[in-house]
Order: sequence, then C-alpha cells, then structure tokens
Amino acid sequence: MKFLRRLAATVLGMGLALAAFGHAALADYPRPWEIGMQKAASPVEADIQHLHSVIMAVITVITLFVAALLVWIVYRYDHKRNAVPSRTSHHTMLEVAWTTLPVVILLVIWIPSIKLVFYQDRAVNADMTVKVTGHQWYWEYTYPDQGGIDFSSYVVPDDQLKPGQMRLLAVDNELVVPAGKTIRVLTNSSDVIHSFFVPSLGMQRYAIPGRTIETWFKADAPGTYYGECNQICGINHSAMPIAIRAVPEAEFDAWVQEAKKKYAATETAPARLDVAEVAH
Repeated sequence: MKFLRRLAATVLGMGLALAAFGHAALADYPRPWEIGMQKAASPVEADIQHLHSVIMAVITVITLFVAALLVWIVYRYDHKRNAVPSRTSHHTMLEVAWTTLPVVILLVIWIPSIKLVFYQDRAVNADMTVKVTGHQWYWEYTYPDQGGIDFSSYVVPDDQLKPGQMRLLAVDNELVVPAGKTIRVLTNSSDVIHSFFVPSLGMQRYAIPGRTIETWFKADAPGTYYGECNQICGINHSAMPIAIRAVPEAEFDAWVQEAKKKYAATETAPARLDVAEVAH
C-alpha cells in the first residue's frame, strides 16, 4: 500500500506539472519563475507549441501506461501469488506488438516534426529581407530592400539603463520590421559561430562564418520581441541580446526614411542580396 501511495503522489505531481506547462506565462521575454513557453507571436511559434503539446500528450500516455504496467506486474506476479514462477519464454504477438507500436509512435512524432522543419526553413513570398551578421559581441543588421540600411546593435550597459529597460535584453538599436509581414532572415557571422534566437517568434538559426543560412518570421502584432545569442561564443556571450520591434507598416516606412539619414554615414550600402546565391 505504501508503494501505491507513492505512485499516486508521483502521478499527481506529473499532472500538476503538465497543467503548469499548459498554462505558460504570456510573455515576449523571459519572466521570473516562468516554466512554460512564451506566448506564440508568429505562425511558426504557434506550430512549435502545437507540436510540443502533441509530443507531451504522447509522452504522458506512454509514462502512465508503463507505470500502470509496473504496478500490475508487481501486484500480479508477487512471489506470494506465484510461488512457482512461469517459464514462458516466447510470445509471438507480444513481440510483434512491442516492435510495431514504438514505430507507430515515432511516426506520429516524426511526420509533423519534419513538416515543421521544412515550414520554418525557407520564406515563401517574403515581403522583405533582413541580413543578420553576428560579431563578438553584437549584431549587425542590413536591409537590402530598403537601400542597404546597415547598423549595429549593442547591449545597453547596466549603468546606462533607462526606466523600463531590461538588463541584458535592452539594446541601443532595435531590429525594426513591419508587423504582419513575412520577413526573410539571412544569418552569417564575421568571426565565430553565433545563434540568432527569438523564442516568441519561433526563430533560431546559427550564424556561421562563411555561410548564409535562411529562416523567416512574421510578427502577428506590433510589439517588441526579445531574444539572445544561444550559442556560447566567447567571454561576452551573455551580452548579445536581440530586440525586434514590430510596428505598423506606415510607421515602418517612416522609420526607413529616418534610418537612411541616421545610418547613411556608417557604411556604403551593400548590393541587394540574391536569394539564389544563399547557401543553406
């Protein structure tokens, strides 16, 4: 009975944990004590969270089945009830079942996983392109479709934080994009491997020297979405935050005109990127 009570407590704890995962905090940046995913702010992230829920359901069913099977075996085949142990050594149907069932379960997980990987891999009918270059330790953003606007984005030091800015997430220059538009993102690096990761937008791509890798996102609504480099890239790895500000299209157009003047003297405008030249 003590064993059954412990098992019941374990199952109850699992149920509470699953409930917590199902009621993740609504956030576009990390929150204290947050154990669930951030609120989905893009089609890709919505699909990621749906796949997560499906896999969690499959895992839960498997865990409960195995737990129940263990309890039944412990009870049914206790030495007091089976003084003479069975000598059964082969069962064709049982062996077929425990071979076939895992294959079916893996297919249920694998098929939507592969579809999601291809879905987030390349932009279809992108409205604009942004080139993201990782440096030790800051990000460089280039807008080839807007006349080659180019600028760098650094973390705001602790002693320069303004009211409302978050430590290690606030940046001096945000990546500004129009909300509701498909944004093609091309990542690369000038030195070591970095990773461009924004959880609420379902976007994560490595930035690798000598390679240009494509992904995309579409912010469902205006707002600021935060991320970080999640590939250890050196001593200041923790000081490479990402801030993407999605704004209405009219506001974005106005920002483009201001940005052309603000960043005109920084560098010569790069040539427009040809998607056909992208190496994945």
